[in-house]
Amino acid sequence: MLKGRTGTASAAIAGAVIIAVAGCSSGGDGGKGGGAGGGDAVKLTITPATGTKQAAPDTPVTVTADNGRLTGVTLTYGTKNAKAEGGFAADGKSWKSSWTLRPSTTYTVTAKGSGGGKEVTATSTFTTLTPAKKLESGMSPLDGETVGVGMPVQLLLSRPVTTKAGKAAVEKALEVRMSKPVEGAWYWISDKEVDFRPREYWPSGQKVKVIAHLAGLKAGDGMYGMKDRTTSFTVGPRHITTIDAKKHRATVTDGGRTVRTLKVSLGKPGHDSYSGTMIAQEKAAHIIMDSATTGDPGEYRIPTKWNVRLTYSGTFVHSAPWSTDAQGNDNVSHGCVNASPSDAKWFYDFTNRGDIVEVTGTSRKLQFGNGPTPWAKSWDGWLAGSATGRPVTGLPLK
Repeated sequence: MLKGRTGTASAAIAGAVIIAVAGCSSGGDGGKGGGAGGGDAVKLTITPATGTKQAAPDTPVTVTADNGRLTGVTLTYGTKNAKAEGGFAADGKSWKSSWTLRPSTTYTVTAKGSGGGKEVTATSTFTTLTPAKKLESGMSPLDGETVGVGMPVQLLLSRPVTTKAGKAAVEKALEVRMSKPVEGAWYWISDKEVDFRPREYWPSGQKVKVIAHLAGLKAGDGMYGMKDRTTSFTVGPRHITTIDAKKHRATVTDGGRTVRTLKVSLGKPGHDSYSGTMIAQEKAAHIIMDSATTGDPGEYRIPTKWNVRLTYSGTFVHSAPWSTDAQGNDNVSHGCVNASPSDAKWFYDFTNRGDIVEVTGTSRKLQFGNGPTPWAKSWDGWLAGSATGRPVTGLPLK
């Protein structure tokens, strides 16, 4: 920044555009007339300089005013002149972009300043570099989805982020906005996935917007995010189902009120169901259950209806008309939660992705990572998985 104020050719090469206006001067005499000295000149400095072809996306755009104040700055990019965010310093003498820049993109900065009764405008047009390694992303929940109170936010990355510094940079680029701000935290499930959960279950009716400011984020050597991701979702009713393997009953609640009790059958000895706090991960009206997918080819291959998945390893609540005599009395399944066709259909229709399902009474404990399992960790355990080690309180929606 200081180099840009010298007005020398070397400063321009270093990446700054300087515009000067003589203050209090009535003639074009370089500030010698009208009682103005050279020290009264208003200078606007923009970095990167106009014409820059390989600007680093993770270096902020800055504008400074010397001997005056900034009155306006716009930063636009792309063919549609989309606006990028930025903010002024408290003294009005400088401005800086809020987030990293999109790679392989042309930007234009237009700055206005005043001083000594004069107005000045400066512009800079530059292009960001094309990275050697492109980082793409995906996000869940889906945009516009209504989810249960236990649903985490999942950010999936196309390349691994292997360093703590890289992970921390990613976390700091993730903006969470809420209609009812609560505390939460990010946890690195793997080098290619980071999830967010609130400290307690989401409040019902909560509206959430997550913006992953990944465009231009440097997450590794030569690796930059290519574009931002945004998803907005709504938290539905507080659906919590408790399943007691010893009593062979599932109790379904809505907002704390019991709305249905289901007779169920869980895993038989040797095929015990998991105990723990799970979420409804996905739903499928029809599935072929094949034991080959669990390492026991040939033991069974059965079409099933009204399937609500609880684990990656293949635990479902589903219709099991062949075991209705056992439901409510014995555990005879291969690990799933069997219910009658009518109960399974009702539960399928009732359930949102992210609804809580708590199973008790089995000898097999749910393992963290067997699906989205944010509630298998204590809050302290979850917080320990953050690269920054700090909780996040949601910002208000805007």
